[in-house]
Amino acid sequence: QVQLVESGGGLVQAGGSLRLSCAASGRTFSSYVISWFRRPPGKEREFVASARWNGGITYVAYASDSVKGRFTISRDNAKNTVTLQMNNLKPEDTGVYYCAAGAIPGGYSRDPKAYDYWGQGTQVTVSS
Repeated sequence: QVQLVESGGGLVQAGGSLRLSCAASGRTFSSYVISWFRRPPGKEREFVASARWNGGITYVAYASDSVKGRFTISRDNAKNTVTLQMNNLKPEDTGVYYCAAGAIPGGYSRDPKAYDYWGQGTQVTVSS
């Protein structure tokens, strides 16, 4: 069982930055793929970034080059946390951001159905 709690959302102007944190409980945290998803207003939940840990190396993946150039995902297994640093935010980044944990054999997945545990979400609003 893994419990996830997000924090760090808020209101920011375009071009600004926010740092989201996902704190997890559970002794097997390092074995899970941890990903960030977001739900823009009126849209479906979409993949943002993922971090998995294997053999002492953290492997990351991003939804697109646009996200990769502005967002950075990192994880600290000792502290059971995953962080999403978001820079140069744009109005289209607005949405509810969720972290999710899953035991995914392939390494990560962009499909929300692949994840077993979810946080409650944190609102990110970027004004133009």
